[in-house]
This record gives sequence, C-alpha cells and structure tokens, in this order.
Amino acid sequence: MATHKTEETDETDKSTNRRGVAVVAALMLGAFAFNTTENLPIGVLKLMADDLDRSLSAVGLLVSGYGLTVALVSVPIARATRSVPRRLVLCALLAALLLASVVAALVPSYEVLLASRLVTAVAQALFWAVMGPVAVGLFPPHVRGRVIGALSVGGSAALVLGVPGGTWLGQHTGWQVPFLVVGALAVPSFVVIAAVLPDARPEESHAARGVRPDRRRFAVVLSVTALTVTGVFAGYTYISEFLVDESGFSESAVSTLLLVLGITGIVGVAVYGRLLDRFPRATLAVPVATQAVALLGLYAAGGSRVVATAMMVFLGASLGPVFMATQNQVMYVAPGRTETAVAANSAAFNAGVAAGALAGGLLLPVVGVRGTFLVGGLMTLAALALLLEEHLPLRGKRLTAAPKGAAARADARTRP
Repeated sequence: MATHKTEETDETDKSTNRRGVAVVAALMLGAFAFNTTENLPIGVLKLMADDLDRSLSAVGLLVSGYGLTVALVSVPIARATRSVPRRLVLCALLAALLLASVVAALVPSYEVLLASRLVTAVAQALFWAVMGPVAVGLFPPHVRGRVIGALSVGGSAALVLGVPGGTWLGQHTGWQVPFLVVGALAVPSFVVIAAVLPDARPEESHAARGVRPDRRRFAVVLSVTALTVTGVFAGYTYISEFLVDESGFSESAVSTLLLVLGITGIVGVAVYGRLLDRFPRATLAVPVATQAVALLGLYAAGGSRVVATAMMVFLGASLGPVFMATQNQVMYVAPGRTETAVAANSAAFNAGVAAGALAGGLLLPVVGVRGTFLVGGLMTLAALALLLEEHLPLRGKRLTAAPKGAAARADARTRP
C-alpha cells in the first residue's frame, strides 16, 4: 500500500513538473513576443515613416512612448489586478497582444498605430509583473533563480533574433508583416497557459510574497536598476555612431558587433541564471562591475578595434544578467507582494532607458559621443558602490557575532 502511494506521489510530481515546464516555455515565448514588439519599430523605422507619411521622430515616439507607458503603469496596474486569477490575467494580456498587433498591421493610420502600441505597452507592463511570480510559484523555492534565468533568456532572445528577424522580414515584405508574425506568437502561448496553468489566485502561491522582506535592500536594488540602465543607455543609444566614428568600423561590421553583443547577452543570462540560487549577491555585483569596465573601457580605449570588440563582449555579457539578477532579488526581498516589487523594478528599468537616452542626447553636444560612455560608466560605478556599501555593514555584523556551523556558511553564501 505504501509503495503504491509513493508511486502515485511520484507520478503526480512528474505531472506537476511537466506542467510547470510547459508554462515556463509559454511565458518565455510571450516574453520574446512582447520584447520584440517593443523594439520592432527601431528596425523598420524608415519604412514606417515613409508608409505613414510621418517624420522619423514621430515614428520614434512609438518606441519611446511605449517605454514611458510601461514605466508609468507597471505598479498601478499590478496593484489593481493583484486579486485576479493569473491564468485569466495572462490569457487576457496575450489576447491583447494579438489583437493590438493585428490592428497595428491592418489599419493604415498613425493614430490607430500609436493607440495599439499604448495598449500593448500596458499589457506588457502587467505581463512582466506577473510572469516571474507565476513561473516561480510552480517550482520549489530553491530553484527560483533558474526559473527567472529561463524567462530572461526568452526576453533577451528578442534583441538577438526577434528584432533582426523582424527587420529583415519587414524589408522584404513590408513593415506590417513582422507585426502580424509577432502577434501570432501569442497564440501558442495563450493555448498552453489556458490549458495548463492552474486557476489559482496569486495569494495562494509561495511566490506571492518576498522570502526575506527587506525595505532597505529593496530600495538599493531598485536604485541599482535605475543607475545601471540609465548609465548604459546614455552611451549605448549612440553605439553605432561610436563604433564608426571612434573605432573605425564599417557599418556592416557594426551589425556584426551588435549581433555578437546580443549572443553574449543570451550566454550571460544562461550562465548567470544557473548561479542565481547559489550566489545571488555575486550574480548582481559581478555583471554590474563588468558593465562599468565595458563603458569606461570604450571611453578610454575604444579607438582600438581590438579593445572595442572586447568591450562589446563585456557589455553584452552584463546587460541581461544585471536586470535578471535584480528581478531575482526584488522577488526575494519584496516588502509586500512580489508582483508589485517586480513591477517597480520593471518601471525603474524603463524609466532608466528613457532617462539614459535623454541624458545622452543632452550631453552629446557637450562631451561628444565618447563622453557619453564616461558618464554611463561613472553612473554604473555609483550602482556598484551602492551594492558594496550595502554589503559591508552585513559583513561587519557577522564578524562580531558570526553564526557557527555549515548552515551558517550556506546562509552567508546564498543570502541576497
């Protein structure tokens, strides 16, 4: 009898695990689709401007307005929907992505396109807020980092595969087709989530609240997100101009370097994602330090093609892991609901993108394109200093009252 019950338990665990993997795969696809949609106009900007008879700056608003919308609505919409079953929420968001993409592609109007983009931005804001807690809640707490790492691979792949692929498709078929294709990606994700995700309320999950709530640590992590993202986009916004004018690369070589940056980003996310659970502090501090080295290295020695190439690899290996690690930590130390914490981090990220691009634009006439990387590097160093300063008092306390035993050593290693 006992053996029979054990076999039933094992089968139940395997079935639950398979459902969890299927949901994570569907969420990865959804993250890929949303991130591709957000950045797709960058690759087909001129095509859209010519077809809609609008200026490049007006079409550029489809990207900047999207990011600002995500930054503004992330926290309010996460709070407003905190009691709604997550299967219903995710299915509604994916349906919104599909419908908005179809409208954007088929209605030849700039105003309608802008409205559809804003609808998609609101959907993306909530999708990113609930995606992590939903996925983490399907697995034991000790694999939280690996789950977040998997989701981050889906989002990062959008910049390496989604946007370049959408750009190529748009150049050969018209800018509307990639929007339709990306919208269609929401369909399999919708089907899997509707069929497999349990219809439970969010508060019933072990991932609904932070494991070790810590308001101070939460504020530090949000500050690190804002500083690192603002810093990197102050320079990265003008990376193509830098590589051509300062490093002496051809425009075709720049495309290759950007592809290398994207690939190293996926590799970085995959590698760091497997280490998040064991070394949560190091997996944030190390990529922040790497980003600082990359930005300052481009400023100091970016005139050398060899150095510039190496710094692009460093930059790619740090961008995705920094945000992934902050997502992991805000979920761990969230002072309240994890959806709200993740939404706040997403808002900080998108605000940083806008602030970085704005700061770079204002500084460009004063310090030149090289100088924007110096400013970005110094901001990243400030984020690193915040992390190190926040950690030093903890080390001092342990020296004066250090716990004993293997458990204490393990706790010191895994504490975020």
